[in-house]
Amino acid sequence: MNKLVLVILAIVATTLSSCQLDIEPGTPGCIQSRIKDFSDKGIPCETGKSVQKYSFQDMTVYVFEPGTCGNDMTADIFDSNCNNLGFLGGIAGNTEINGEDFSNAVFIETVWNN
Repeated sequence: MNKLVLVILAIVATTLSSCQLDIEPGTPGCIQSRIKDFSDKGIPCETGKSVQKYSFQDMTVYVFEPGTCGNDMTADIFDSNCNNLGFLGGIAGNTEINGEDFSNAVFIETVWNN
């Protein structure tokens, strides 16, 4: 009986650990939560989604890239406290956040992708 319980617990532990996302260590908790929500949604794209970390306007920001399954998609920009700073792309092809062109941002790393 004890062996059966151990086998069931091992299966449950393996299943739960395989559902976890591969998010870079040190990513703020609120960003991790947003990534989990973002990854669970098949919209806008089921593949090609990613979250990149940048240095921009003396802060760390996160770009939630929706993938390439459609035209005129936007990428939301959040600071480390999950404040939405705006979006890039879209029909208008927006390239500015807080009045500054995002091309001035310095890429740090990709914190998650699917």
